[in-house]
Amino acid sequence: MSSRIEYLSPEGLRVDGRRPHEIRNIKFKLNLFSRADGSAYYEQGNTRVLAAVYGPREVKNKSQMKNDRAIINCEYSMATFSTGERKRQFKRDRRSTEISVVIRQTFESVILTHLYPRTQIDIFMQVLQADGGTRCACINAATLALLDAGIPMKDFVVSCAAGFIEGSPLTDLNYIEDCADGPDVPIALLPKQDKVTLLQMDSKLSLDQFEKVLEHAIDGCKQIHKVIDEQLKKHTYSLVNKRGLFSA
Repeated sequence: MSSRIEYLSPEGLRVDGRRPHEIRNIKFKLNLFSRADGSAYYEQGNTRVLAAVYGPREVKNKSQMKNDRAIINCEYSMATFSTGERKRQFKRDRRSTEISVVIRQTFESVILTHLYPRTQIDIFMQVLQADGGTRCACINAATLALLDAGIPMKDFVVSCAAGFIEGSPLTDLNYIEDCADGPDVPIALLPKQDKVTLLQMDSKLSLDQFEKVLEHAIDGCKQIHKVIDEQLKKHTYSLVNKRGLFSA
């Protein structure tokens, strides 16, 4: 009996029952930590992350201070219990450092840092459960935490990855699909401007394949933005309504 995983069934369904272009279910909560200026808990499928924002606040290292803008610090980490592997994980391993830099560069281009000169904004993200797409989930959680903190941005930042497995482009890979060793293309999108602000690729793709995968990743970002935007509007309406501003 073959133990080979069927990533796409003859009916066009993936291992978790989704169609190739479909994203996983999204849930989130805001304002979790009283000491943070903004915070968010974010779920995308079985991937679960936390994000907390502190600032704008006084720059700790004066040599890094910018007179014309705020500096952005980002820290991405994975909890030791977030994966099935129980090996010791160091707080600042190479992968976490690289992802932290990528996320910092993404938000530096979006946050209106010129409004807060000589300050710093710190973004902390931790993966609680990893089931694929952790960096994308952290970017989405960080966006929500920044919104919760009231820090102005040029646009939403939404992130999604797409891959190419067994000749088919797939949107929002889960862990099993991510382990298929196919090309993986995570991106971050500014949906209102329709502008890609982050794009990474960890293996080679032909131009035709790349265009298909990129199209799926962009569509995934737009789906995520739609879900988050709708839920944020409901959240805001609920808060305002509780304060009686909509009462007759």
